[in-house]
Amino acid sequence: MLLEQLKELVAFQLVQKNVFEGYPLKVEYSLTERGKKLLSAIKIMQEIGVDYMVDLHLEHILDEKGIAY
Repeated sequence: MLLEQLKELVAFQLVQKNVFEGYPLKVEYSLTERGKKLLSAIKIMQEIGVDYMVDLHLEHILDEKGIAY
């Protein structure tokens, strides 16, 4: 399941895969520039969501999930 998701992320150019020769096989995945931009957007959306929950006095939900506000 994880490998399928990683293949999709590579196909969408959000993650790059680096394979190193040798034994044992070594593979590393890292964010591409596009992936980093998307992560930044997600962080902004999370901040907006947290601010909205605080405005609605729903801090108890954030506390339950261990989300700082």
